[in-house]
Amino acid sequence: MDPDAEIDHGAPLTPYRQLAEILRARIARGDWKPGRAIPSETQLVQEYGLARSTVRRALEVLSADGVIFVVPQRGRYVSGPR
Repeated sequence: MDPDAEIDHGAPLTPYRQLAEILRARIARGDWKPGRAIPSETQLVQEYGLARSTVRRALEVLSADGVIFVVPQRGRYVSGPR
């Protein structure tokens, strides 16, 4: 998915999956380097105009896939290369 894409609510792919793919593409493009924090849930809610639960679900997908990791009380960070 294009890292600069917008969420298309009429698309067959759910908004949380679209957001997960957009964030994955932004990480691949180098917007956030390994070990660096990604924007907070609040920032992503504002940037993409989605509900917090939708953003959280997208982040859970990326975390489950090993693309990002969570540091409690600090935020989410980009994982290093495997």
